[in-house]
Amino acid sequence: MLTLGINYSQMHDSSACVVRDGELLFAVAEERISRQKHDSCFPQLAIQSCLDFAGVRAEQLDEVCFGWQTAGPVYRHDLKLYALGKRPVTYLNVLNSTRHFASMWHQESGAKRFAQHFGKTKARMRFVDHHLAHAISAYAYSGFEDAAVVVMDGRGAWEATSIWRGSNGRLEHVLTIPFPDSIGSFYSEFTAYLGFQPNSDEWKVMGLAPYGERGVKLEAFIEPEAAPYRVKARQLFGNGNGRFSGLTPLLGPARTPESEIDTRHKNIAYAVQEACELAMMNVVRLAVEKTGCRNLCLAGGVALNSKGNGRIAASGLVDKIFVQPAASDDGVALGAALAPYLENGGRLPNRAMRHAYLGPSFDDAGVETALRTYKLSYTRLDDPAATAAELLSQRKILGWFQGRMEFGPRALGARSILGDPRSPGMQKNLNLKVKYRESFRPFAPAVLREDVADWFDLASDSPYMLIVADVRKDKHRKVSPDEQALFGIDKLNVSRSQIPAVTHVDYSARIQTVHRETNPLFHRLLCRFKALTGCPVLVNTSFNVRGEPIVCTPEDAFRCFMGNELDLLVVGNCLLRKSEQDTRLKIDYRASLDED
Repeated sequence: MLTLGINYSQMHDSSACVVRDGELLFAVAEERISRQKHDSCFPQLAIQSCLDFAGVRAEQLDEVCFGWQTAGPVYRHDLKLYALGKRPVTYLNVLNSTRHFASMWHQESGAKRFAQHFGKTKARMRFVDHHLAHAISAYAYSGFEDAAVVVMDGRGAWEATSIWRGSNGRLEHVLTIPFPDSIGSFYSEFTAYLGFQPNSDEWKVMGLAPYGERGVKLEAFIEPEAAPYRVKARQLFGNGNGRFSGLTPLLGPARTPESEIDTRHKNIAYAVQEACELAMMNVVRLAVEKTGCRNLCLAGGVALNSKGNGRIAASGLVDKIFVQPAASDDGVALGAALAPYLENGGRLPNRAMRHAYLGPSFDDAGVETALRTYKLSYTRLDDPAATAAELLSQRKILGWFQGRMEFGPRALGARSILGDPRSPGMQKNLNLKVKYRESFRPFAPAVLREDVADWFDLASDSPYMLIVADVRKDKHRKVSPDEQALFGIDKLNVSRSQIPAVTHVDYSARIQTVHRETNPLFHRLLCRFKALTGCPVLVNTSFNVRGEPIVCTPEDAFRCFMGNELDLLVVGNCLLRKSEQDTRLKIDYRASLDED
């Protein structure tokens, strides 16, 4: 059976994947190809990439599965909320709900768009309940025979949080908490209140939170320790008299985007993150109680909160945890594609996901053709890993473009920017000169799986950079006066780590464990860096600049390389040095950011 999975809702993160006889072959988000961040358009480019990889035409598909219900249930739930007073009945709210319904209904929830782009097909068009698609995407790729499955996101059609029992390849629904009683919506509303982009910049709030302190009370908006949690939507979303009308009377004015972040903002971020973690913990505790399972599968946008995941993993509530690497809406394509296996009492394939390298790749000949087209100077390498390790040990910053692109929001050593974590100034330089983003945002460590327990308080795997743990205390050192002046922040704990570039102010780090079996080249790079420096850790951040998706093609990589202050780029077996390039090719990303 050949199945295409699609996420398309006109909300965010459109995507597609292709599955043959239960085996996931290829998956990609539309944004990576269209270059429009969080692209919500019909994923025509992603679908075509899936078909091309599988070597098939649309008419050869057996199933086309969308990870959303049809348009009607979403609209009916909105109307119910307006009637019950659970959402403000404003002209704009009702207009947006109606316009969304009318557009999706006209498109037959995506089926009509598919036919327009790809012609007639024998495939059955299937519309999978959104949270069921999320649940399948977590359980069917976990490898667990029995598991408690938890989905937490902003909203589905009517769902906000759901609990499932996965057993013997089947899923049993246990509980649903309906929208707007939503952890994801709570977090997104505060993301906007703090001057960031909702449904996009939630990790900025998570990164800002450790700079704050206890003291801000959010009981008017959420009861995180209730069983289950309770979001007070009327107060959170206000009465319709302007944005944040429920927040500002109790918390003060919202932060203007790009304005200074003060102590009040940091403290609010701290309180939001703490409430989110408590609510996540209570949902997981409830799931374990109701299912009797101590293996946990997580999906939904809230499952990208790696700090909350780390708290769950360290709590003793569960024995094993699997977080689907594309846990947000792009990942529902993975679950939707497997939904046909549940029909008529069937069972899911339930194959453990070994890696997230599911996107396109480019051979050396194609890379060199593109290099010559762009008139870029380069050197061929016999051993890219050895050369890169040597350059990184010299405190150089380099782009690393190898193999198949990752699926999900994290760069995992295929489309990455790498640096030396021992450098005290690396975090600041990467944020301000390479990524062009807020200076407070932390970077993640990629660490050899065999060495992770020697450097972090984590004994388990974290291959998808979705669990936060602390840097071990024996990897701390005394603060130097130069470092105090360099960091210039209230909390100087970060400068007391041997790997300050990947240590946040609360001693935590969002960890990626690197395995020889799943990414041998990246693993060898880390091994060579360890041999040179004694450190089995590298700074690993996504290969992009602020406002753009992670690079997909060699051309994307060249453009990004020429548009920031990266020293070097290793793409396939080719090394590019910035100092050897024609300066007329440089792109000024900062100018475009200022215009935004």
